[in-house]
Amino acid sequence: HGPMSLVKAKGVDGAPLVMGKKVAVFTDVEEGQVGLTEKVPFLLEAKMKELGAEVQVADPWNDNAVRDGKLVTGQNPQSSVSVA
Repeated sequence: HGPMSLVKAKGVDGAPLVMGKKVAVFTDVEEGQVGLTEKVPFLLEAKMKELGAEVQVADPWNDNAVRDGKLVTGQNPQSSVSVA
């Protein structure tokens, strides 16, 4: 859930930092599979899309790291080595 730290981040122009950026995040499907859909304040994949990010997803629980310039994000714990 590391990319959650980007939800409130803004660029110098005041727009969401992730707007127009390619990102990988814990998916809404994965959140449902761990039974937390109703327990989290929002679904991260949906929130990133709402903020204008281009969310790139892999099948649940597969390694998926995405780089857009200096921004590197991962989908899930399986992505940690690729992100590093």
